Amino acid sequence: MDIKAAMKEIQRGNPRSIYVLYGTEKYRMQEFVQFLVQHTVEEENRELAVTKMDTGESPIELVIEEAETLPFLVSRKCILVKDQSIFASGKDGKIDHRTDRLLEYMDQPMETSIMVFLVQADKLDERKKTVKKAKAEGAVLPFLPLSAEELVRWVKKQIENNQCSIADDAVEALINSAGTNLQSLSAEIEKCCLFAGTGGMIDVPTVDRLIAKNTEQNVFQLVEDIVRRRADRALATLYELLKQKEEPIKIMALIVRQLRMMMQVKELTNQSFSQQQAASQLGLHPYAVKMAAEQARQYDISVLSNWIAEAAELDYEMKSGRVEKALGLELFIMRITAGVTGQMKEARR
Repeated sequence: MDIKAAMKEIQRGNPRSIYVLYGTEKYRMQEFVQFLVQHTVEEENRELAVTKMDTGESPIELVIEEAETLPFLVSRKCILVKDQSIFASGKDGKIDHRTDRLLEYMDQPMETSIMVFLVQADKLDERKKTVKKAKAEGAVLPFLPLSAEELVRWVKKQIENNQCSIADDAVEALINSAGTNLQSLSAEIEKCCLFAGTGGMIDVPTVDRLIAKNTEQNVFQLVEDIVRRRADRALATLYELLKQKEEPIKIMALIVRQLRMMMQVKELTNQSFSQQQAASQLGLHPYAVKMAAEQARQYDISVLSNWIAEAAELDYEMKSGRVEKALGLELFIMRITAGVTGQMKEARR
């Protein structure tokens, strides 16, 4: 079962008795829980109808007892259960869970209870009987990172829900500035929509004005300007970072990380990996892979490798005091944006 299908079932008034939610997108997971509660419990009765439990504090037998107890003054109740050991491979200290009770309950769940397990793990333990049973019942819902295209659609939908619109280039600027964390993105979207007003348009200047980039996002923009050969903009970003007292060696390390990401994505793309597959292989968000692929598209792997080699040499010289740190960074940026690589040693001799 996928998330959209589950939401349609809930909207039609046919929620499942048990859901097992897992994955890295905690914000979307909470959105689903809110949607479920809103469509299954009357607003005035939610305090009575929603119970929160934790398998790190209570054995699963107590959770089952709660599910088997008839609701008080309401027709149906929701039991939200934090978990990291019943369905995943985490540990719950000294608590000994009788998972056979859960397996029995899953065969004959109470119609008056909806049990939602919120699994605090990136993946389930496929060896466990509880996981096999939940999958067989169609109860498992994964909340994995959105693909680059899905993330763009999600941003546009959130803005539409706030009765605003956004230019296509501003969507990219927004994600690049706020990052891919949906909680942070949601907050920044709300800020931009409040500024634009009902029916207003969010453009790139609005994003630049309202959203403050952190160091990593500034370095991403710095690398973007470097690979696009925009020396003036790259140096302006560097000077802004230095003015903020960012350590040049830290900036250099972040530049190298981005260059390595570009090279790794390029290598995987050359091996016919999709962006989603590359993201999974590298442990990166799909949107970050998409941007790295776009940055690397016009360069051969040998060029990227030369840049990384020069960066490594510069890093050594900065740390050993052979070159002034800020000046070394400036020269590195100017050489790459000018298309002059592989000449670091000769230039300093």
